[in-house]
Amino acid sequence: MTTIFAIETSCDESAAAIVRGREVVASIIASQVDVHRRTGGVVPEVASREHLQALGGVVEACFADSGLGWQDIDAIAFTAAPGLVGSLLMGSMAAKTLALVHARPLIGIHHHEGHIYSAYLSEAALEPPFLCLLVSGGHTSLVDVAAHGKYRILGQTRDDAVGEAYDKVARLLQLGYPGGPAIDKLALTGNPRAFNLPAGRVESPYDTSFSGLKTAVLRLAEKHALQNLPLDPADLAASFQRTIVEALAVRVERALVDLGYRTVVVAGGVSANRGLRERLGALAEQNGWRAIFPPMRYCTDNAAMIACAGVARFEGGYRSPLTLAVQSRLGLEQCGALYAADDL
Repeated sequence: MTTIFAIETSCDESAAAIVRGREVVASIIASQVDVHRRTGGVVPEVASREHLQALGGVVEACFADSGLGWQDIDAIAFTAAPGLVGSLLMGSMAAKTLALVHARPLIGIHHHEGHIYSAYLSEAALEPPFLCLLVSGGHTSLVDVAAHGKYRILGQTRDDAVGEAYDKVARLLQLGYPGGPAIDKLALTGNPRAFNLPAGRVESPYDTSFSGLKTAVLRLAEKHALQNLPLDPADLAASFQRTIVEALAVRVERALVDLGYRTVVVAGGVSANRGLRERLGALAEQNGWRAIFPPMRYCTDNAAMIACAGVARFEGGYRSPLTLAVQSRLGLEQCGALYAADDL
């Protein structure tokens, strides 16, 4: 059975994992959240330095937890795109060095493909075609997964991604960083219909826009402050979350009907959101569909999902050259650019 060692450093998590088939043998994550909480967001230069300091220990801990050695590893996978360039470079250099030292094939993985494959860590028998709602700090996309490695973007955000909107509103409400979990928790005690907020209108049936929603929350807070009116942060958080979740649910339902699919995978850091899980789970149950969410520990950035995608790529005959350059921007539909030309 194929065994892949993987490194993930696209943003602010230094992670290493070993996956055999679709079973996680070991997964280690060194989070930088406490470091970036001081500045209210990720500072790229700081993230790169933290990766440099953490990666060696993370790799050692991964192998110690697994009980395996390099003789058990078939290939090395790493996140090659997209992400913060400095962070990606740290993981790329580590992976390439290990590939040279241990004479193992190298497999560059698109970060979003990794998130899609996180679903396989709990649903090993999952097979395309299916719809994927990819929601994270930097991206919001509806993806038609027609086959393994074959992706078509149906729609995406026109401005702020879901995670960005959460972080910005959390900052406004002084909830700290990261904003998503803080708003999700606060929303539990609020009235989701206390405020009628705009979801944003776009011409495409699958695209989203959340910059207007963020501005509406800001204007609402300013209005209450100027008029000395009480504003319950829990009500605002609950109303904000309901607006986002409903906007996503409408697009998921539309896409499933249009494609004729019966399965939706919800992946990315925001897939851990309680409100989103409940709403899409209920939508699927009402229509006889399947809504698949990765295990909570694999929703946010991790190397297990990169290794799982690496298993599929390795078994499909894909390899990346040692000269592969990391890319801060690369569409999921262009992920074939990460592999040697004769593999495609």
